[in-house]
Amino acid sequence: QVQVAESGGGSVQAGGSLRLSCVVSGDTGWIYFMSWYRQAPGKEREFVSSIDNGGRTNYSDSVKGRFTISQAKKSALLQMNSLKPEDTAMYYCRCRASFDYWGQGTQVTVSS
Repeated sequence: QVQVAESGGGSVQAGGSLRLSCVVSGDTGWIYFMSWYRQAPGKEREFVSSIDNGGRTNYSDSVKGRFTISQAKKSALLQMNSLKPEDTAMYYCRCRASFDYWGQGTQVTVSS
């Protein structure tokens, strides 16, 4: 059974940093890419960043220059710097293999 587990969320003040981790366990087969999404209260889930199996990265405009995604075998890290209150959300990891696998999320709260 495939499981996707996020960790590293927490509460920080504006300007602070957090590093989110996503670890995938189980037999996923070939992983095409891993992504981070976030969902703030009352808003739709939105794309944050992705990295494919060739190391190519993508970022939403709202986090470009502040967040950095990296990967290791069946895991992905999201380094978040210069955090802003508008980054407050539940952050979800997505593993795209033959199927889509999602984690349960980790909460990030940024206070002003």
